[in-house]
Amino acid sequence: MHTLAFLRQRLPLYFLLVRADKPIGILLLLWPTLWAMWAAGEGSPAWHVVVIFTLGTALMRSAGCAINDYFDRDFDLHVQRTEKRVLTSGKIRPGEALAVAIVLALVSFLLVLPLNALTIQLAFVGAFLAASYPLMKRFFAIPQAYLGIAFGFGIPMGFAALQGSIPAAAWLMLLANICWSIAYDTEYAMVDKPDDLKLGLRTSAITFGSWDVAMIGVFYAATVGLLGVAGAMLGYGWPYALGLLGAAGIAITHLRWIRHRDPRACFRAFLHNTWFGFAVFAGIFAQTVFFRH
Repeated sequence: MHTLAFLRQRLPLYFLLVRADKPIGILLLLWPTLWAMWAAGEGSPAWHVVVIFTLGTALMRSAGCAINDYFDRDFDLHVQRTEKRVLTSGKIRPGEALAVAIVLALVSFLLVLPLNALTIQLAFVGAFLAASYPLMKRFFAIPQAYLGIAFGFGIPMGFAALQGSIPAAAWLMLLANICWSIAYDTEYAMVDKPDDLKLGLRTSAITFGSWDVAMIGVFYAATVGLLGVAGAMLGYGWPYALGLLGAAGIAITHLRWIRHRDPRACFRAFLHNTWFGFAVFAGIFAQTVFFRH
C-alpha cells in the first residue's frame, strides 16, 4: 500500500519532469527517425523495428529531459520559463530525477537488444550524446549543433537496423538534421536570451547576435539543400521534391514570424517545426510507397 501511495503521489510529478505534457520534443526527435525508417526500408520498413524505434525515441527524449533538469537545476532557478519546473521548485529531489533518467534509458536500451550488433553499438553512442548534451551549453558556442547530432542519431541507427550498414546518404541526412536543429533551437533560445546572458550560458541565439534571424534562414536553407542531395543519392524524384518544397515554405513562414524577435512569435515558430519534419517525411513516404523504383 505504501508503494502504491508513493507512486500515486510521485508519478504525476515524474510525468511533468519528462515533459510528457509537452510532446514537441518527442516529435522533433521522432521525425528524423521516421525519415530513416521509410528511406532505409524503401517504403515498407519492418513494423517491429518501427515500433522499437518509436518507443525508444519517446523514452530517450523523456530520459533526456530528466537528465537535463538534473544538470541545469541551479540555472533553471534564474530563468522565468523554467523556475517552476518540478525539480527546480523542489517538488522532487535531484536523485529522483537522475533515477528516472537512468530507468528510462535502460528500458530504451533493452528495446534495441533484438536488433543487430551495429545498431546496439550505435545505441551506446546515442545514449552518451543524450546524457552529455546538457553540459554543452556551459562551454560550446553553438550547443544546438550537438543537439542536432543527438536528435538525429536515429537516422544512422535506423539505417543500421534495417540495412545492416550506413550509406553516405544517411550521414547527409544526419548533417541536415544538425542544420535543422540549429535553426529551430535558435528560435527556442531567442525566448530565453536575456536570462541566458545574465547566467553566462552559451546558445546560438547569443553567438549569432544581431544575425540570429539571418542565420536561422541560412540553416533552414542548408537543411533543405542537404536533404535534396541525400534524396538525389537515393534516387528520389518529384514526390520527394514536393515534400522539400513544403518544408521550405514552412521555413519561410517561420522567418516571417520571428523577424521582429518577439518571444511569443519565436516560441510559436519553434513549436511549428513539427510540420517541417512532417513535410519531409511526407515526401519520403510518397516517394518510397507510391513511386518505388
